[in-house]
Amino acid sequence: MSETLKNVAELRRNYTRAGLNETEADPNPFRQFQVWFEQALSAELPEPNAMTLATATPDGKPSARIVLLKGFDEKGFVFYTNYNSRKGEQLANNSYAALVFWWAELERQVRLEGQVEKVSTEESTAYFESRPFGSRLGAWASPQSQVIASRTVLEEKLAALEQQYQQETVPKPAHWGGYCLKPTEFEFWQGRPNRLHDRLRYRQQEDEGWIRERLAP
Repeated sequence: MSETLKNVAELRRNYTRAGLNETEADPNPFRQFQVWFEQALSAELPEPNAMTLATATPDGKPSARIVLLKGFDEKGFVFYTNYNSRKGEQLANNSYAALVFWWAELERQVRLEGQVEKVSTEESTAYFESRPFGSRLGAWASPQSQVIASRTVLEEKLAALEQQYQQETVPKPAHWGGYCLKPTEFEFWQGRPNRLHDRLRYRQQEDEGWIRERLAP
């Protein structure tokens, strides 16, 4: 084993920035998320809206990747992608998924679990039209998650699309749009000294709203 690999086991950090207790946390997890998200924005963190999206096949084989949050409210958390991608195919066959936000500089993590639904075509189109010209072309150029012969395939396709549209309106592809994860569970994690981290979980109960409970780290 190399010296570098031996040193991995020694990597550790003692978290001391803040705490999270029940008297300060909002009883509504969406409002609590908004507070933390606004603090991440104020701290000027790189890509504060980056989140890990975990999906699984119907037989439970998981996969995960980083996507960008593009909107949230009490209806859920929205992101956009190619419906024919690996994650799109998995969501079509197993609509349950999880999200994780990791804000290292604030020593915070937020986990969400719930069911995912496609957003309306109108909402997807409105967002697509707000994207930069190159990003709109990229949605057409890339057969996401499919095997391609080389990068040249993408570059040639993009060049052809640039000639075709030349800054004209680029229509939203039928295979591209938004998803909304509707959380049934949140967990807010705040790093604390000696690995005794604060973990507050919110669980949605039918006709009872949200139940908040502390988890052992």
